[in-house]
Amino acid sequence: MSLKAGIVGLPNVGKSTLFNAITKQNILAANYPFATIEPNVGVVNVPDNRMNVLNDMYMPERLIMASYEFTDIAGLVKGASNGEGLGNKFLSHIREVDAIVEVVRCFDDSNIIHVEGSTNPLRDVDIINLELSISDLEIVNNRLDKIAKKAMTTKDTDALIEVSALTKAKEVLEKGGALRDITFTDEEKTKIIGYQFLTMKPIIYVANIKEEDLTNDANNYVKELEDYAKKSFSKVIKMCAKVESELAELSIEEKNEMLEMLGIKTSGLDDLINATYEILGLKTYFTVGSDEVRAWTFKDGMNARECAGIIHTDFKEGFIKAEVISYNDLIEAGSELKVRELGKLRIEGKDYIMQDGDICHFRFNR
Repeated sequence: MSLKAGIVGLPNVGKSTLFNAITKQNILAANYPFATIEPNVGVVNVPDNRMNVLNDMYMPERLIMASYEFTDIAGLVKGASNGEGLGNKFLSHIREVDAIVEVVRCFDDSNIIHVEGSTNPLRDVDIINLELSISDLEIVNNRLDKIAKKAMTTKDTDALIEVSALTKAKEVLEKGGALRDITFTDEEKTKIIGYQFLTMKPIIYVANIKEEDLTNDANNYVKELEDYAKKSFSKVIKMCAKVESELAELSIEEKNEMLEMLGIKTSGLDDLINATYEILGLKTYFTVGSDEVRAWTFKDGMNARECAGIIHTDFKEGFIKAEVISYNDLIEAGSELKVRELGKLRIEGKDYIMQDGDICHFRFNR
């Protein structure tokens, strides 16, 4: 299961600097608007200490971590939905992502140009969120004009459900609101999910701060952003994009030493990835062996048959059973052989709900 997040924000808030740190790629990060013209895509491994333990235990030929795809998108400005700046070109790039990561500048620096002339996180957030709402509203209006006529004429049940959902959406979007804050019925969700509305996607705010603010809570800009995010049950991750860039160039040992020197336990990037997993309801299961140890991402609530299909559709279609070992049981026992001797290897059927940390071997008809 591929996880995709779009990094958005006004120009010069630290998006490309953060992206450089994420992917260790030297993407252009310049001190002027629209330095990023095309979306840059990079893939980063999801940090998981359990993989290091499994690697030492099985000594596989290949160690394959779960991955996270980030797309760095050109800075948005006021009026984008009407063609200002890069206009709808920006907006089209983020309809394919699972979550939106909105970078917000939470520090003052006269040497770095701010497209709006001053640092004001809440104003910046409102600018971007309003543009996303306007873009969604355009899609709603276009579709509603067509489907409403069909619903009135034919009384088609599906059309009536879609009209109900779109009408709810229009009322909220016209006020500059977000669709993620609306309660849709399951039937309504089914009818509108294909539109990939921007404001329906989960959002995480990244408060880009100065290094000295990493270990204190005195930054009022961050406090304002956190209060704003709480209203929509969103998260705020504090990070210094400059520090993340420096961490990205270090070995694991050097990175840990720098984190200790900074007085923080984890990097902002690790916090961001963990927050995204949480907000999207994602978990990890493992497949292990001498040839390969691999982490697989799945949505909480998926059953064994569905998770087998993440590896290959043949595994899902021909599913027979799953041999499952809990990661904690494996670590406590010390080896897979000992787990079997203790009778803690479980045989699960297709309806078994997978748990985070399950170690699986799927049996299927070829």
